[in-house]
Amino acid sequence: MAVKDLEQEGGVPTPRLNDHFIGHADAEKTVLDAWNSKRMHHAWLLCGPRGVGKATLAYRMARFVLSGGGEGGLGLFGDAPDGLHVDPEDPVFRRIAGGGHGDLKVIERQYDEKKKRLQGEITVDSVRTVGNFMSKTAAEGGWRIVIVDAADELNRNAANAILKVLEEPPANAMMILVAHQPGKLLPTIRSRCRRLNLGALEDHQVVELLGRYCPDIDLGERDALSGLAEGSIGRALQLHDVGGLELYTELVQLIASLPNADVLALHKFAERFSPADRDAAFATITQLLHWWLGRLIRFGATGQAPREVVDGELAAMQRMAAAQPLDQWIEVWEKISELMSATRGLHLDRKQALLNAFFMLEETMRN
Repeated sequence: MAVKDLEQEGGVPTPRLNDHFIGHADAEKTVLDAWNSKRMHHAWLLCGPRGVGKATLAYRMARFVLSGGGEGGLGLFGDAPDGLHVDPEDPVFRRIAGGGHGDLKVIERQYDEKKKRLQGEITVDSVRTVGNFMSKTAAEGGWRIVIVDAADELNRNAANAILKVLEEPPANAMMILVAHQPGKLLPTIRSRCRRLNLGALEDHQVVELLGRYCPDIDLGERDALSGLAEGSIGRALQLHDVGGLELYTELVQLIASLPNADVLALHKFAERFSPADRDAAFATITQLLHWWLGRLIRFGATGQAPREVVDGELAAMQRMAAAQPLDQWIEVWEKISELMSATRGLHLDRKQALLNAFFMLEETMRN
């Protein structure tokens, strides 16, 4: 089976399948330098925002090492390799893509068949065999590698099991931990890893990747999505999948109409998120509202105008910032954040929650 046949619907490859990696040349060079100098650390902690390429780099590192990395650091003509790229037709790439490489173990949240969704954390059952796996002789005579994606999703028992392996690392074994929020990890885990920080991508890089993965969308939409994603290609793709740009445009139009919003339009908008099958859409609109209010607060605090993703949002921010002092908007932001969190956690009425959020914004502007 060709690697391309294993891609997700829509042509977007998972990190396991993705051979395209941009925006983090310094991080890749750090790994390559360690390999070429024969000082490859036994544990790496890849940190940064969600969706910027941490898991893609983890698999890129694994493929490189498991393919021999240019025969232990030397290329075909005795020169050191100058990148971590492995050809998608390479047998190692293909076996990893198919989940069939004997020297790679991936730890991630498992699917709960009863609840029909991913578990909320990585449990100790998922990591119980890691120590035994790492201590065995490599099936192909090279390295053994474990990828934990994501390490900040380990529960306490699972984290302690990982720590035990890190405390006594076997030879020719490497653990790669992906972490969106490394502060959640045990300090003892962090201290035993070499940390690599991956920052947000540049807007033009997000636009380039959207063009590669979603060639059906035009340049204007790609540019707008890059503005919403703030350097995360993962977030840009997620927003595209759920119609996030359209939702954001409607959201801004409603905010711009305050404090004289069309009540019927507000009810019609909020009603769309009530059905039980609109979980993803409701999560997206609450994230976008939270993000927009955060930008309003930063604008009020710094006076620096943010990039305008859709027409009219900067003018709306200017009017709102002028209507009330910054502390009032911070208070509203906190109340709306708490309201949306409670609505998701306690399964409250979504329509009413959104209406209440808009009423809070409207009341603040009027007062």
